[in-house]
Amino acid sequence: MLAARRTRPPEAAGRWELPGGKVEPGERADDALERELHEELGVDVEVVRWLAGAVPIGDRHELTAALVRITGEADQLEPHDDTHDRLRWLGPDELDDVDWLEPDRPFLAEVAHELHRAAPTVRGVFFDEDDAAEAARRLRHDGYDAYVERERLAGEDDDEDHPWAVLTDAPVVALELLIDELDGWLDEEQDAPVAGSPLDLPTQPRRIKRPT
Repeated sequence: MLAARRTRPPEAAGRWELPGGKVEPGERADDALERELHEELGVDVEVVRWLAGAVPIGDRHELTAALVRITGEADQLEPHDDTHDRLRWLGPDELDDVDWLEPDRPFLAEVAHELHRAAPTVRGVFFDEDDAAEAARRLRHDGYDAYVERERLAGEDDDEDHPWAVLTDAPVVALELLIDELDGWLDEEQDAPVAGSPLDLPTQPRRIKRPT
């Protein structure tokens, strides 16, 4: 999920929202959202479907939200105007990590459900945050979903040495190539190899069990 941090008006500055904008008179909602995201972020998308519900905004508008599929380049996303100063990708367990504007909050439950339902299942782990971010960037550039989250090691409360995980829907081999280059390792919790396939032998220690 992509969140954008507002810079104005003063009462909204520093808080987060879903990127988008207003539907112009005579414009289809799908076309408006695709246009706004291209203008605000320079990214091309297509609407997959609209989420349930609508939130009144004043007396004249209402806020609706949609799932979209990125159809163009997405590895250099950045705000294209002064309405926002920062963008952030959020995984399904990170939606509460930012201070959302109130009108966006009602959509978070359905977004979380969608993210969990389609959550990537391949995990690579990196001790360097920049390496994890680079791996996720390259995977998104190649058309896969990928995001970074902080790993939690069982029995350790100090964040200093916790590694970073890249979760993606890319084939294991695509992630393995990045792991070899950027010095990481595959998470142990992968599907078992099919009978007769070569064994995936680890080159670095793997965790016994992922903490719950």
